[in-house]
Amino acid sequence: MRPAVQRALDQGAELLRRGWAAVRSHPWRAALALPALLLAYTLLLIPFTPSTADLRKAKTEVPARVVAADGVVLAEFRRLNRQWVPLKKVSPHVLDALIATEDHRFYSHRGIDWRRTGAAVFHTLGGNRQGGSTITQQLARNLYPEEIGRAPTVTRKLKEAITALKIEAVYSKQEILEVYLNTVPFLYNAFGIEMAARTYFDKTADKLDVLESATLIGMLKGTSYYNPVLNPERAVQRRNTVLAQMARHGKLDAERLDVLSKRPLKLDFERQPEPLGPAPHIAQMLRKWLIDWADRKGYDVYADGLVIRTTLHTRLQKAANSAVSRQVAQLQQLADRRRQKGQDRQLLQAGFLAIDPRNGYIRAWVGSSDFEREQFDHVNQARRQAGSTFKPFVYAAAFEQGFSPDSFFIDQPVSIKEKGGGVWSPNDPAPPSFQPVTLRDGLVFSRNRITAQLVQRVGAARVAELAQAMGVKYSKLDVVPSLALGTSPVTLKEMVAAYGTMANGGRYLEPVLVLRIEDRKGNVLQAFEAPKPVQAMSRTQSLKLVDVMRGVVDEGTGAAIRTRYGIDADVAGKTGTTQDTSDGWFLLMHPELVGGAWVGFNDNKVTMGDSWGQGARSALPIVGDVFQQSLRYRWIDAQAEFDIPRRYPTRRGPDPVQEFVNDLIGRIFKALQ
Repeated sequence: MRPAVQRALDQGAELLRRGWAAVRSHPWRAALALPALLLAYTLLLIPFTPSTADLRKAKTEVPARVVAADGVVLAEFRRLNRQWVPLKKVSPHVLDALIATEDHRFYSHRGIDWRRTGAAVFHTLGGNRQGGSTITQQLARNLYPEEIGRAPTVTRKLKEAITALKIEAVYSKQEILEVYLNTVPFLYNAFGIEMAARTYFDKTADKLDVLESATLIGMLKGTSYYNPVLNPERAVQRRNTVLAQMARHGKLDAERLDVLSKRPLKLDFERQPEPLGPAPHIAQMLRKWLIDWADRKGYDVYADGLVIRTTLHTRLQKAANSAVSRQVAQLQQLADRRRQKGQDRQLLQAGFLAIDPRNGYIRAWVGSSDFEREQFDHVNQARRQAGSTFKPFVYAAAFEQGFSPDSFFIDQPVSIKEKGGGVWSPNDPAPPSFQPVTLRDGLVFSRNRITAQLVQRVGAARVAELAQAMGVKYSKLDVVPSLALGTSPVTLKEMVAAYGTMANGGRYLEPVLVLRIEDRKGNVLQAFEAPKPVQAMSRTQSLKLVDVMRGVVDEGTGAAIRTRYGIDADVAGKTGTTQDTSDGWFLLMHPELVGGAWVGFNDNKVTMGDSWGQGARSALPIVGDVFQQSLRYRWIDAQAEFDIPRRYPTRRGPDPVQEFVNDLIGRIFKALQ
């Protein structure tokens, strides 16, 4: 309760206490004054109980919904784990048990049963405390626990009674029963009769029989004390009391009562988890964001029926979920096989993100393979070394400075002095060939020594600046030569956004998730402006970079996209693997979709196997699976092409003429050494 409200009530109570103290020494005055004081205090409480407008709002409470671009509801933000059902979908046995046990004069009073209240007061004054609340009064407590409270005080009982009278003025008797049965709390995070039926008996509320109905209604006297899971004997006794009340009020004949009372308690118990939806990480993130927005705008997330229109593509999202789960399950088996005896089992994790590079719309977002097990979001929260997927920024900076894909460096040992006095000497799996390697082949075949020489020429500062402009905006990039090989931790979201810049002619677009917020009638409450593109690198050089990265999937480290997944569309991409195979990456670009995946363990000290931990084997299958389905089901256009002709549309091996020239230059260079 708000402090100001509480102070007002305390002041009113103090005035009443002083008035009563002034007259209590005179019995006749006290007898006359008590009703007047009680009436005055009741009138004082009226403004501090829920208004009729609040009651009508509670009756029509509608949770906020997150909706995909195709109109599919992805998530609902409910106040409680509750499934609202109309009264006609509740077993009549439930209604009979409820009214017979809790309020058998329900249909004849207007919120307060004066006979029952008088009897309760009489017994309580005699030392035998009894409750006299009607179903309507109980509903008042359930709907407004903070405003009314549960303390055994006169104030609480008066506020409860006032609210009950208001409820009766707003609701019909049938509506009161419906709201009550849908809001009454049970244990195990189950609220309402529908969730209780599913939790305790694995059936819907309309299928409950007499015994099941009596068991659930019996719990209302004390859910913990009469918990049928932990206290079955008490639950049976209470159930039989409810059955007896039903017989007493004509809802059950005596012979059947005798038979039913002897039957054992039969539960089919299972906790009911809240539905996660196909994009649980998105839902979790949007819930927090929307609560903040609603608080500022004066809306109730759980009651006002807000609709959040998003950019997500439902079918693509489901395809991404399946691809991540399937690949992680397969890799987990390999990880378990290599686990040594006595070692703790480490769970493999993964993330996937896809955006439309033309407008920045987020189409799919998978933060982990299993949200129930892992809520940490590996798209937006995890920062990991990007490995070779960072190399394109080095080549982009070089192209911007006038280098061409045909510029070359000699494949030779490299040693670069660092500021701290150390020496950085990157290597490749193959020994130096001392032959010239073009920048095209340096990126296509992910040559570390070539990339290291290139970053020396263009400067690590320029690489970091360009990467930030293209989308790596929120992670700190260390301006050192090793940055070229992706040693600075970044997020998957940043990398996919940056590759979206490459695919969008060098224009950066902030990824978009929410388009607008509507009320329950479809009126737009707030529309969010489309992000304005920012030219991060020249269009000509970005197309040149994409053309080079086509080679990664045509003949380089990402060739499985063509050979395994049969993708003939115009795509370009890059694999990435960090030292000791701690992280596997793969990002793929199409004119209408850019997708990326990361695979690894939460603890970056735990490595993946050399045979399967490389990005081409760990992360690529996730992306390949999603793109394969996107093309097959025409979610993207298979005929779409980047605005630069494919240089080697069918190239699958080295050019023999170029090999001869390279060999000749290598011989000359080695002789000069």
